[in-house]
Amino acid sequence: MATAISMPKLGMTMEEGTVTDWPLEPGKAVEKGEVVLVIESEKAEVEIEAPASGVFRHIYVEEGDTVPCGTLLAAITETADEPFDAGAFHATEDRPEMKGDRGLRVKGDSDPKPGAASSGAGARKPIAPAARAAARKFGLDPQEVAGTGPNGRVTKQDVEVYAKAREALVPVDSSVSLEVLTSGTGDPVVLLPGLGTDVSAFARQIPLLAERFRVHGVNPRGVGFSDSPSSESYDVAQMAADATATYPGSAHVIGASLGSAAALELALNHPERAKTLTLITPFVDVSPRLRALGDAWPRLAAQADPETLAAALMPWFFSASFLADDAARARTLRGLAQTVARVPATTLDRMITGMLSWSNSRSADLSRISVPTLVIAASEDLLVPDSELIAQAIPGATLLVVEGAGHAVALESPDLVNQAITAHLG
Repeated sequence: MATAISMPKLGMTMEEGTVTDWPLEPGKAVEKGEVVLVIESEKAEVEIEAPASGVFRHIYVEEGDTVPCGTLLAAITETADEPFDAGAFHATEDRPEMKGDRGLRVKGDSDPKPGAASSGAGARKPIAPAARAAARKFGLDPQEVAGTGPNGRVTKQDVEVYAKAREALVPVDSSVSLEVLTSGTGDPVVLLPGLGTDVSAFARQIPLLAERFRVHGVNPRGVGFSDSPSSESYDVAQMAADATATYPGSAHVIGASLGSAAALELALNHPERAKTLTLITPFVDVSPRLRALGDAWPRLAAQADPETLAAALMPWFFSASFLADDAARARTLRGLAQTVARVPATTLDRMITGMLSWSNSRSADLSRISVPTLVIAASEDLLVPDSELIAQAIPGATLLVVEGAGHAVALESPDLVNQAITAHLG
């Protein structure tokens, strides 16, 4: 016996809907309550559950097609080998005049809100039909593409940009490639961004460095277009090993926050690959505030849009005086929203697990670092209060404390940071 899946009527004003995704292929087993269809209606992406268990047998309406409520979309049969006449079933079950939902259930909230399908750590992203077609052309999974449209919707342009970026990835092992942004010529300078950010965190340093050096900005696993292999943890030592695979010979290594932890690992495990170290707001022990932020950040990333997440992070990253400047705050908020959108909640979970595992494992080893080291601390840093102690523990290290600046000191006080880096690398 076959069960019909038809376009539901989800609101009083709904007259038609667009099929945006069939998560299953015909012939696959399906359980009652499993998401079998994603539709778009009245600017909302809605997941529809299977009304019965069995085999997903036949699709009548392709992705991207818009049809009236009641239109037969697909059929489920109890078994894979039972007789099924797709044409006859369509003749009896395709009834657009029936405006009810015919037993279908919406996953989650029965009164879906715009963007509902894109919230939550495991939710499917809303994807434009043209984006799906482009993804098929490039052989990509559109769910892996960061969406820039309303409610995080993946657009055709998002897919095209993603495909182009994938062509330029740098392999770091047999199964993982990372996004490495390069600029300038000369000796290599490697930039390692902090937790939940990408190389745009060095936006105020890259143009200056590119005048004299070949800059390699490395987005770690799961960030931006870098591969995100399934793992419980993205370890700090692995971040360091990945970084060494993206440049030849030795380089000036600059890390910020969690990126400075990777820089320390690089200098300890691969000392021949580092000419100098620059550690911006470094730590070797996760502070209680940083631990608390690490607990909340992935949950916020899973539930909030990038603008809301960025607004919640701003007080942790910047000083009170910086936040009091309305123009600077608004400008930085826009940039931070673009940055955090490139770091999924799953990546944050894995990075934080690795960070907590690494915490307090290298305090006794700092005295072994032999390359010239610059430590940049910020007097108003809420997350990393002990950067100065790291400078004291590394032989011959130079310390700069930027007064009145917060954790994102490279963005908040770029002139002082750039002067210090230029002198150190020179």
